[in-house]
Amino acid sequence: MAKDKKGKSEGKKAKIAEKKQKQEKKGAKKEKTKASKADDSDAEDVDLDAVLAEYAKKQEQFLKVTETPCDPPRARASSTLIASPAGDNELFLFGGEYFNGALATFFNDLYVYFINRDEWRSITSPNSPLPRSGHAWCRGNTGIYLFGGEFSSPKQGTFYHYNDFWHFDPSNREWSRIETKGKVPPSRSGHRMTYYKNYIILFGGFQDTSQQTKYLADLWLYDTQNFVWHNPTLPLTTQKPDARSSFTFLPHESGAVLYGGYSRVKATVTGKQTKGGGQAQRNVLKPLVHQDCFFLRIIPPGVDAPHNSPPTVRWERRKKPANAPNPPRAGATMAHHKGRGIMFGGVHDVEESEEGIDSEFFNMLFAWNIERNRYFPLTLRKPRQNQKKAQGDGRGGRRGRGQASEEELLRNLAALSAGKSLSEDAMDIEVAKEDEPEEKTLPTKEVLMEFPHPRFNAQLTVQDDVLYIYGGTFEKGDVEYTFDEMYAIDLGKLDGVKEIFRREPENWLGSEDEDSDDEEGSDEDDEEDEEDEEGDVKMTDEKPLFTESARKSKRKEKVLAEEGQSELGSPQASVFDDTPDDATTEVSVDDNLPHPRPFESRRDFFQRSSNEWQEILMTSLRWKGIQPESLSVKEIKTKAFEMSEEKWWDCREEITALEDEQEVAGIGEIMALADREATGGAGRRR
Repeated sequence: MAKDKKGKSEGKKAKIAEKKQKQEKKGAKKEKTKASKADDSDAEDVDLDAVLAEYAKKQEQFLKVTETPCDPPRARASSTLIASPAGDNELFLFGGEYFNGALATFFNDLYVYFINRDEWRSITSPNSPLPRSGHAWCRGNTGIYLFGGEFSSPKQGTFYHYNDFWHFDPSNREWSRIETKGKVPPSRSGHRMTYYKNYIILFGGFQDTSQQTKYLADLWLYDTQNFVWHNPTLPLTTQKPDARSSFTFLPHESGAVLYGGYSRVKATVTGKQTKGGGQAQRNVLKPLVHQDCFFLRIIPPGVDAPHNSPPTVRWERRKKPANAPNPPRAGATMAHHKGRGIMFGGVHDVEESEEGIDSEFFNMLFAWNIERNRYFPLTLRKPRQNQKKAQGDGRGGRRGRGQASEEELLRNLAALSAGKSLSEDAMDIEVAKEDEPEEKTLPTKEVLMEFPHPRFNAQLTVQDDVLYIYGGTFEKGDVEYTFDEMYAIDLGKLDGVKEIFRREPENWLGSEDEDSDDEEGSDEDDEEDEEDEEGDVKMTDEKPLFTESARKSKRKEKVLAEEGQSELGSPQASVFDDTPDDATTEVSVDDNLPHPRPFESRRDFFQRSSNEWQEILMTSLRWKGIQPESLSVKEIKTKAFEMSEEKWWDCREEITALEDEQEVAGIGEIMALADREATGGAGRRR
């Protein structure tokens, strides 16, 4: 902190005293924040068994299986989605977790989506698995099987891994826990399961504690006829997959196929040169995206084999798939479809330094032909325009008209032979049409001609040659978005992406910028930090993929503000309500307010017109009898930014039209480059 020295002017003393008071205020705020964090800290000795016991007690309140219509499930990650094994146009979604940057919430709710009716239903049961994420399930010859998963305290200070095994019957919606004798797989999450004849195959995953993560490479087979787990012992010389999680595991007519995955492996890093002339070395765990491929051959026991005999299994290493996606990516999920795997999404991390990682996300669609061991990219096809228009009832040409005349003649002859006139027959047809029940008209879904936004760990399943994509995760800086949406792609036609439902991700409540806690620096630095902090907080809303919803949300907030209510129904603070009583929701161009330019972002617009907005705000406050001096500089800048942002959104439609005109004229890119050069900023990383 600056010291008060002898011989300085009174102005300098006053400035130092003001800064001292400001620093003391910051220190008190910092101590208060630390105390709050200490009170809310997530203790490592949280009794998760007691927490799960409370969940099980609440589960007993459901006396029977119920199925009620509902809205689509709320956003979640690491859940499971599967098509009904009976092929009755139903999709089942279970579990998952949602992390908002501060707290983690786990789910054990079960949903069913009726494809033909475009309807979601929630299924409750007195005997349901406890909340979890990272579990695995697959179809079998008698239903759906689920194993493992993880659960944690809200702040993820303590973890719990399951090793329970469940069976779900899609026909009656009933869960049943499978208790087996003998050895069972250890607890885990991030593993994969698939099926072969009467066997459920489980491999890999990881066990996570608050201290370390252990990746697994054990293989287990569950016999659904003899109700026993087998853990085959393989020869030491046999090549087998390394420990991993989040890999692809697909069924095969002779066993199963494994590809890729993720793990962290030990590596030696050479550090700086020591005084003795050598170089310091240390062991670290580095992320590894696996690109190897294995075939698991399974030979069931013979007819003369003893009861409960295990099958014969053998891992066979295959060549790396040809034309595999490049660069290699983690979190790329895959669904099985007619002897091939359909892969979507993924993320490729490039470790720039120990402090930061640059990530590239993908939204490409690939088909992996298992037999040929080759990848093929899948692209959307533009709909073809019919060159010949249908005539009359859709039959054109001489042959079509002749066929229509022949059918009409046969109908008339049938009516005459029945003793009815042609008019009576036509009347009977009309009455029959009126008596037919009206079919439920489903709402028209939007069809996109581009794949969904890049993401990783999306949930995939295939039903009747249609791929369904649910959820997924995307990261931007330190913010993690959990997608709340589902899409459908016809794998035969590839004629577009149908949006089943889509909602904007919830707000991220991660750690805020702590630059304001720094107690050293000049007044100028403090002001710059405040401006940067204010800008950063506001700019977290600037997400290209969520622009339309943000615009609607802003308009909604504005209307509620004019009515004196917030979204939660509480009155808005009148101190910052600078909207005149007779103002309308739309601001005209000639309102003497700064106006945004084409291709100008919200931040650039505010930086260009910051002084004008602050003057407008202070004038408005004085008209209301509020002295601007009673507010801090940060409060004034924050409110001025909100006013400029509101103006930016109000002019969006007009500015977008101007941008379209300039792009048609071929000057859009020039404008964008000029704006970046004028503001001195670099382009966004993604």
